[in-house]
This record gives sequence, structure tokens and C-alpha cells, in this order.
Amino acid sequence: MQHNHVPSATEGWLNWLLGRGNDLTPHGYCLLWDPALVWTHVLSDALIAAAYFSIPVMLVRIVRKRGDIAFSWIFWLFALFILACGTTHLVKIYNLWYSAYELEAAIKVVTAIASVGTAIVLWPLIPKILAIPSPLLLEEKNQELQTALDRIQFETGERLKAEEALRQSQKMEAVGQLTGGIAHDFNNLLQVLSGTASLIAKDPTSPKVQKWAEMARDAADRGARLTGQLLAFSRVQKLELKPVLVSPLIEDMSDLLRSTLGPQFNLELDLLAREDQVHVLCDATQLELAIMNLAINARDAMPDGGTITISTTREQVEDGELAHGEYLRVSVADNGTGMDEDVLARAFEPFFTTKDVGKGTGLGLSMVYGVAKQSGGRAEIASVKGQGTTVSFLLPVVERHAAGETGGERVPEARDATILLVDDDDDVRHIAAGMLEALGHRVLSASSGAEALELLGKEQPDLAILDYAMPEMTGAELAREMKARGFGDLPILFATGYADTDSMRRAVGGDPVFLAKPFSFDELEAIVGKTLAGR
Repeated sequence: MQHNHVPSATEGWLNWLLGRGNDLTPHGYCLLWDPALVWTHVLSDALIAAAYFSIPVMLVRIVRKRGDIAFSWIFWLFALFILACGTTHLVKIYNLWYSAYELEAAIKVVTAIASVGTAIVLWPLIPKILAIPSPLLLEEKNQELQTALDRIQFETGERLKAEEALRQSQKMEAVGQLTGGIAHDFNNLLQVLSGTASLIAKDPTSPKVQKWAEMARDAADRGARLTGQLLAFSRVQKLELKPVLVSPLIEDMSDLLRSTLGPQFNLELDLLAREDQVHVLCDATQLELAIMNLAINARDAMPDGGTITISTTREQVEDGELAHGEYLRVSVADNGTGMDEDVLARAFEPFFTTKDVGKGTGLGLSMVYGVAKQSGGRAEIASVKGQGTTVSFLLPVVERHAAGETGGERVPEARDATILLVDDDDDVRHIAAGMLEALGHRVLSASSGAEALELLGKEQPDLAILDYAMPEMTGAELAREMKARGFGDLPILFATGYADTDSMRRAVGGDPVFLAKPFSFDELEAIVGKTLAGR
């Protein structure tokens, strides 16, 4: 018995969707079933469908691999839209033989919804998408960022250099204050030693004692030079700044330099020509001492001998550290052992030395540093380990001006004067009093300002010698109090171990006369005689 199959509702709907059982004509009919034309459509739609289907696969892979992509959900929407487009082309192939136009319509509906939805969401996203930087823009921004980073690194490096320079300057300033205080106290000790030796030398004793006194006085003089270097570094010893021609000064001391250095050292001078020479503001004596110290340092850096070159050059300075203008660079160069970075960083510190014990005080370079600073310039060191060292200092160029010639003055003789001597150091006061008495003067001794004022109420001295740095009442304060009590015409000498004449003049007022400790017998005699004669 034959049974007729009755399709179910689902099968009926699927047949309708696939175009089976309807009366619609397949698309191939419209092409007259031309094989060439039909297969052209088949191949074209198949390739288009394959391309469409590959695109969603790539989009999905990109989204999965790159979770940081902005608006990743739009990729899924694109995948749906393109997948629907590819399916449409497959249906077109099917429709060449079957009339599944209902399926094609359904897929087009899906495609329309996906395309419209994509268009709707894309328009508001356009500004945000445009805001996403392109690779070229990113490269430009990276270049700008790198340039800014380089500038920041440069500025940071410059700031670190400035901070290091400031720390070094503060350290040198602190060390200078310390050494200045030590030198001041040491000068008082030297005054006692030098004064005692001078008094012993004045007293007729045995030749042996005279020799001992002379040795003690020489030792005091060496100590005074040592403290002078300390005070030059700390810049509390005021230099006698005058216009100086440096090249002739170096030429004049060249013979002394050669004899000091020895025959195994070759001294070369590379100095400015006569027509190029300029005056600089400095203390000629201290400048000679600074050059000698540098030459000796250069000699010690070449134990097997070598060449030392002293040169002078002119240059313009506009670096902000010094006043803008023309400077003379004085350089002393050697081809010796050189310095490493650690030694170079500490070279200007007082008492710092790499020499063996007993072969140096470590004050040569610090003295050069102080002289350069007080002259309005600066000191510099350039050195390479194993290749040599060049130490130079810049001195400001000045116009030459007329200066009165001094020298050959006769020291006035004065005897039997009454002199008020005020010093809080008992030893210094007793020695100074002995020296004055040896000169034939009568001495009124006081250990403080109050005691001096009490003596002035009883005596009328011809001269007052006041220690400037005293507790409770300084020499400047005592001088003002003496003036207020009617002793304004009394000549005053200020004795000090500092000799910072600028600050002292501001404190005292006028043009006071200073006597630097330690002073010798002859210096004391000269300045006392001149002051009494001037009265």
C-alpha cells in the first residue's frame, strides 16, 4: 500500500522559505540558463561571500587579541553586518536554480537592521573616533614628548650642577669662617711669640740666646705667612687691590721661579705681547705668592721632572657667576700625575693635600682660591689623571689710573708718649706693653673697655691702641664711647688678627688705622711713631 507523505508545519515553512513548491521563477531563467553567464554569477557571488565571511573572522580575532581597543563592541556589530552581506550573496547563488526569494528577503531584513544600526551608532562616535590619535600623530607627539623630556633632563642636570656648586660654595664659606677664626686666635699666639723674641733680641744677652730669639722670630714670621694664607682663603684678610700688569710681574719673578723649581724642570712662559697687556685689579704680593705656590705644586706633581707653563690670556666672561666684562686668565700648567675626580672636588679645601706628611700644608690652592675671590674673580682647575693639571684664575681687567708713589718715607721718632693699651688677651697685652716700653713709652694697660674708660678718667694718653675683637665691648664700641666722653681728638690704632678693614671701617666710621697681628717690633715702632708725629 502506498502512503502519501504529509509535510509538517515546519517542513512547509522551510519549503516556502527555500522557494520549493512556489510558482516563482528561479533567477537562472532570467539569464536564459546561459552557462557562461550563470557561472560568472556563481563564481563572483561565491568569491564575494568568501571575502565577506573572512572579514568577521579577522575582526573577532582582533577584538580578542586586543582587549584595549576602544569601542570594541562596534567590531562585533560590523561582523554581524558583513556576515549578513556575505549570506545574501550565497542566497543569490541558490536563487539561480531555486526561487528562494523569501529567504533572500529575510536575510536582507537582517542586513538592513545591522546596517541601519551600525550607521546610527557610528555618527555619534565619529568625534570620538577622530580624537583617537593616528600613528603619525602619535609619532609627532612622541617627538614632542622626547624633546620636552630632553629639556627637562638638561634643566635637571643644570639644576643639580647649580645645587652642587651652591653646596660646595657653602662648604667653602663655612670652612673659610672656621679657618678665619682659627687664624685670628693663632695670630694672638704668634704675637706673643714674635714679641717675646723681639724683646729678647733687644736685650744684650749671650750670642746663643740671641740666636734662639732669632730662630723664634723666624718661626713666628713663617707662622704669620701661614695664617696669612688661611685668611686669604677665608677672605677676612683684605688685600691691597691695585692695578697691576701681570705679564711683567711674571717675567720679573721668572729667575726666582727657575731657581726654586730646579734644573730638571723646564719653565715656559706664554705671556701676552706688550701691546695686548692689560691691568688687573689684584694684590701684587699675593699674586706673586699665588703663582709661586702653583709652580711648586706643579713641580711636586712631576717627581721625574717635566715642563711647567705659565700663560696669560684675555677673555670675555658672561656666565652669570662673575660680573660681565673682560678678564685676564693666569694659568699654570704641568704634565704631571694629574688628579682624579675625588681629589679634584676637594682641591681648594684648606689643609687638603695628597702629599706625604711634612711635604705640604694643603694651603697653596686654598690661598689661590681666596686671592682670586677677593680680587673679584675665580679660580679653576682642569685635570686628567696621568696627563697633567692646569690651575688658572680669572682677574678683572681695569683701566689704569694714577696712583701716588709711596716709599722711602722716614719713620718719625717719638719717645716718652703715654699710650693706652687695651687687649683682653693677657699675654698679648703684656708683650705689646713690653715692646712699647722698650720704645721709650709709658703704657696704661687695660683688659677691657670698662677698665680703659676708668683709666681715661684719671689719665690723658697721647695714643690709644685698641684690640678690635673684644668681648662685652668691642674696639669700635670703645672708640665711640671715648669720643662721646670728649676724647675725640685722641689718635687710635686698632690691633686685630682679622684685618677685615672694610667691615671694621663701617663699624668704626671714618678712616681708622689698623695694626695687623702679629706685628713686629719695627712695624710697631713705625706706625706708633707716624701716628704720634701726625698728631
